[in-house]
Amino acid sequence: MTQESSFPPVWFGLPPGFHDIGPGDAASLGAFAEALDSPTAQAELSQLMDGLEELAGHDVVHTALGFHPEEPVGVTTSVFSLTIRRVGQPNPRLAVARTALAIARSALWTSSVRRFIDLPSALPCCLVAGIISVPNIERQLFQARVATLHPDGLHLLVLDLTSACTEHAEAYTDILEAVAHTLQFTDPDPGVPKATGTSRILEVLL
Repeated sequence: MTQESSFPPVWFGLPPGFHDIGPGDAASLGAFAEALDSPTAQAELSQLMDGLEELAGHDVVHTALGFHPEEPVGVTTSVFSLTIRRVGQPNPRLAVARTALAIARSALWTSSVRRFIDLPSALPCCLVAGIISVPNIERQLFQARVATLHPDGLHLLVLDLTSACTEHAEAYTDILEAVAHTLQFTDPDPGVPKATGTSRILEVLL
């Protein structure tokens, strides 16, 4: 669930291996990164942590880090975020289309796939996913972005999943699409069990 009171509440489910994180947790994450017995994972986590404190100023209402064991030894890392913005024009469906188009036209993409997603809510939803090149970062990153609408017609939702593990691009795309299918706008049954624990990236959706 989102925690920012100035936006309407949104509930969603993240798969095993994802852990909620806020700007105030950056120091503990740094200690965790040092404890990882993997220089590659440390470097990736450090990249993903960069700019964490800046997210709140960009209407980001929820962030989570994903850690998934990888054979033979290692951890793949990713960052999930949910952004909620007020719709700035009278046709909210057009706002979703324009947002998706703006995402797809970003100069950061080196390759991407784009498609519509049929959500259980029947709300308009677009996905853009692929490889991006970010200024001042040597290696390429994977990113998937989903744009959809809140039922009130006044707010736009953008879900992001970013990782330095570009070899798992397809799996991460499937994960973000699955998360989009869990979006709810009323309090779900509190008796429904929540996913916990960890899993390898390729097992998350099994």
